[in-house]
Amino acid sequence: MEDASAAAIIDARGILTGWSEGARRLTGYPAQEALGRAARDLLAETVPPEAVSARSGTVMVRHRDGYLVGLRVRACAVTGPDGEAGGYVITAAPPGPGETSLAGRAFQQASMSMSVFDVDQRYLRLNDAACHVMGVSEETLLGRHFPETVEEAEHSRGFNWHLRHVVETGRPLRYESYTGAPALNREHAWVTEMWPVRDADGELVGTALAAFDSTEQYWARQRLALLNEAAAAIGTTLDVVRTAEEVIGVVVPRFADFASVDLFDWVLGADEAPAASSEEITLRRVAHGSVTEGTPEAAVHVGEVDVYPSFSPIARAMREGRAIISQAGEPAFMRWVAERNSRAPQGRPYRKGVHSMMAVPLRARGTTLGVAVAVRVAQPDDYADDDAVFAEELASRAAVCVDNARRFARERTTALALQHSLLPRGLPGQAAVQVAHRYLPSGSAAGIGGDWFDVIPLSGSRVALVVGDVVGHGIPSTATMGRLVTAVRTLADVDLPPDELLTHLDDLVTHLASDDQGDEVAELGATCLYAVYDPVARRLNLAAAGHPAPALVLPDGSVRLIPMSAGPPLGVGGLPFEATELQLPEGSVVALYTDGLIEDRDRDVDHATDELCRALTVPADSLDALCDTVLKAVLPEEPGDDVALLLARTRALGADQVATWDVTPDPAEVAATRQAATDQLTAWGLDETAFVTELVVSELVTNAIRYGAPPIQLRLIRDQTLICEVSDGSSTSPHLRRAHQDDEGGRGLLLVAQLTQRWGSRQTTRGKTIWCEQSLTPLF
Repeated sequence: MEDASAAAIIDARGILTGWSEGARRLTGYPAQEALGRAARDLLAETVPPEAVSARSGTVMVRHRDGYLVGLRVRACAVTGPDGEAGGYVITAAPPGPGETSLAGRAFQQASMSMSVFDVDQRYLRLNDAACHVMGVSEETLLGRHFPETVEEAEHSRGFNWHLRHVVETGRPLRYESYTGAPALNREHAWVTEMWPVRDADGELVGTALAAFDSTEQYWARQRLALLNEAAAAIGTTLDVVRTAEEVIGVVVPRFADFASVDLFDWVLGADEAPAASSEEITLRRVAHGSVTEGTPEAAVHVGEVDVYPSFSPIARAMREGRAIISQAGEPAFMRWVAERNSRAPQGRPYRKGVHSMMAVPLRARGTTLGVAVAVRVAQPDDYADDDAVFAEELASRAAVCVDNARRFARERTTALALQHSLLPRGLPGQAAVQVAHRYLPSGSAAGIGGDWFDVIPLSGSRVALVVGDVVGHGIPSTATMGRLVTAVRTLADVDLPPDELLTHLDDLVTHLASDDQGDEVAELGATCLYAVYDPVARRLNLAAAGHPAPALVLPDGSVRLIPMSAGPPLGVGGLPFEATELQLPEGSVVALYTDGLIEDRDRDVDHATDELCRALTVPADSLDALCDTVLKAVLPEEPGDDVALLLARTRALGADQVATWDVTPDPAEVAATRQAATDQLTAWGLDETAFVTELVVSELVTNAIRYGAPPIQLRLIRDQTLICEVSDGSSTSPHLRRAHQDDEGGRGLLLVAQLTQRWGSRQTTRGKTIWCEQSLTPLF
């Protein structure tokens, strides 16, 4: 009691006549300095009248060192022999549990930390909550300067600065901080209200504060902020692995000291989810991260497979579909740590101190994709129910992003496989052109586009060169591309001129669009360029439907875009297409491409076209090398659209490979024509084909004389095959029919079809041409 209380005697005049050791401890005045002085000299303010009449209350005394001390005092009158009051015995003690006033008790028992300081930041009063935070009794702190009672740290200096600021400005303030406290084993969030304290005259005599522990609210805000950050940071790409890495980047280090994401193998591929199993779960580590560089505590490396037994927290989380929290000391937790240590003992030192883990299933659209694991080592708080709610929300968002990436990868793989199946794999050898090509699928989130190209052999050693682009991306565009590829090949087999072929193709797209519903109509828009090169006439005939004009590189090295009408895109309907024809010297290079090569929102089309023309003039060892040169020079690092490039170097068939005869429309001329053809075969060294050729020439020339119209012409072309063509002025196309036993004719075309590799007819500006091909490769 001596340490906490004091006693003094005051005579009737108010002079101190007695002074105890306890009084010295509370006020700092020794007996020799206190005795004989007026008691009022020690008071810092006038005693309230109610305290005088009650002879008890709280008074403010100025310590010998100058700061204020609040004392709880009680006065007891001392009477003399005559019964008159001869003085008073005063007992005093610091305000504390013994506080009797309602206001004093409210202060002392407040749930928040409350303190009072003098103008020099010395403690005058603390309540129980403040003493608990500081970890010492009130008596230990009273009269001490605040900086002396805390460690030298940034947050301590900041707190003291705010105390001084209230004294200097005389205005209250609110101070929010996240710091530790001497008696607390971890950092807390605080909301501190500070305000000036004034005496009856309005003079500022101290500072009071109330500090509210807002740690729970602080972490709630932090979790909400982390969720908002996750919404922006997770799913920036449609890549499964990258999405998992983004999850790790969000939770480490603010929510976990170590985290990992494991997925089923089927999530990383194109397969559907297999039937669920309650036994061991096999997952593949996709991403992990740690506050320690190199993630040494990971027992499983990225890309490796890990097997989780059914009793493990990971398996439980996936089986029950909820977050499972496991703490140090629990059997399952200790077994999990022991298994990690046995699997990767080199990481044991980094796992020391692991005290809490949480496994959260990654579920999207009712399907479990994998699991995320969070572990705390350095962070002192164990995972709690609030953390589980947050983790499940975060995992839900992450799982949707992972599933979106998986679905995109699956659709991209499907579209790419479909597209590759429709694009030419090995271009057939032919004499008309030497070709090289490149196809680069888009890596953007929009998916694979509908770009395509084709090289189609035609009759008479001619070849069709095609490039096209379907509006949109993904499987619908690829499917539409497949329709158009098939249609172009079919129309090319009919041997239509380029402008007529595009007209029929335009009708097809219009019909397809009218058959679809609503939004799908826009997806059927397309562009196309169709060109036919004749190596005999050395002429290129081409037409475009909304497609960029090809570039032409002449043998002298000059390059230019072929002047032609772009025409309307396919599907517009009702507008004509114009064909362009030009003579090409042998060795010219024609570059056909889709708009992804030169068009991009960040590039100027004219500038990209100029780069294309310059790149085409760069010397290259081959057309394949020239393709690579063009793509490297023109394309950005990450093209935003699919790119198709087709290069064709023209060849020419010399006069020694072509023989032509005009035929008089007289049946008597058939024999002479047949003999002329036989002589030409002998000159070419193709005597072994003479027998079949004689029969073919006889049948085709006879049909032209009998059913056709002049002029009639026979042409033989010696290429990789022997081509026989008979032209006449009639536009009526022949067709195969089965002749009856008593019919005199009708077997000619059937005989031709049986004796040759293939045959057909094509319309010309002057009539039609019937043609057939024979193989020059020996059969035996």
